Amino acid sequence: MPTVTVYNLTGEKVEELFLKEEIFNREVNSHILHQMVLGFQARQRVGTASTKDRSEVRGGGRKPFRQKGTGRARQGTRTSPLMRKGGVIFGPGPRTYQPKINKKVKKLAMKMALSARWQGDQLMVLDHFNLDEIKTKKFSLIMDHLQMKKTLIITDQENQNLEKSARNVYGVKVLRVDGLNVYDILRYDRLVLLKPSIPIIEEALGQ
Repeated sequence: MPTVTVYNLTGEKVEELFLKEEIFNREVNSHILHQMVLGFQARQRVGTASTKDRSEVRGGGRKPFRQKGTGRARQGTRTSPLMRKGGVIFGPGPRTYQPKINKKVKKLAMKMALSARWQGDQLMVLDHFNLDEIKTKKFSLIMDHLQMKKTLIITDQENQNLEKSARNVYGVKVLRVDGLNVYDILRYDRLVLLKPSIPIIEEALGQ
């Protein structure tokens, strides 16, 4: 059974914690993780580009000019793509770029990402991260003392002092446990879990 050391903010060892084998020590399949990362990035794309085709352009109805005698090519409507301010041929429309990934694969990928961090000795557990005030300098000093650079911190609940103290620190991101995702786990070099968030993760992924 995988174990992890729980530290406090001064870097002292507090206890040893047992983790669930099926969540934190699985065989990692890079293809599944790659599929999830691509899916996450695709969901960030905004598919709102839109043009009007000839049926959506305002106008039309009567023929713009007579069929013969003008020297111009014959036209039946002003909404034709050949006319100025007419419709667009094969233009883009609203769409979603989100690929279809079933729930089992999503859950499996999350377990693999957590396992990759534990197996790579890149998983750290803190007993708490409570700050008395919103102070970026104080937060940075703690991070330097714990030798944490590019780090993702997962909290079990809302922690305004921590979240606001960390938001301007380069390479650090604070997420609540309900926002945990594969992309951010793999993007940052180190994953820091607050101890109370672990039972929540194990319950969500153990179902």
